[in-house]
Amino acid sequence: MNEPTTRPWTRPHDWAEVVIGVVVALSPLWMTTDNIAMWSLVVLGALIALDGLASLAMPGMVYGEGIQIVLGALLFISPWVMGFATFMGASWTAWVGGVLTVVAGAAAMPIAQATHKTAGQH
Repeated sequence: MNEPTTRPWTRPHDWAEVVIGVVVALSPLWMTTDNIAMWSLVVLGALIALDGLASLAMPGMVYGEGIQIVLGALLFISPWVMGFATFMGASWTAWVGGVLTVVAGAAAMPIAQATHKTAGQH
């Protein structure tokens, strides 16, 4: 019954993280930003996507989901911390992408823990 979640490349939460990261990283292509906003979105989006890929490849990597939650929180606060809150498109991308990343990471945490426990019982 747990088989689909223990196999690499099958967990929907991690695929969602990859998609969110890619959308955030590419978002400066279709919205108005400054240099700081652009690089904040590109770097955080790329890190979210890369961590999602790592979680897909290694489903029992529990700390990967914790990293996703931290990256999502950083993305959420980035408009204020990095000073691009006046760019509404970039800000909303960071806020929505950050919340979705935190939710996906938190939802995947119990699955990753169960997979980790199952893998450790060989």
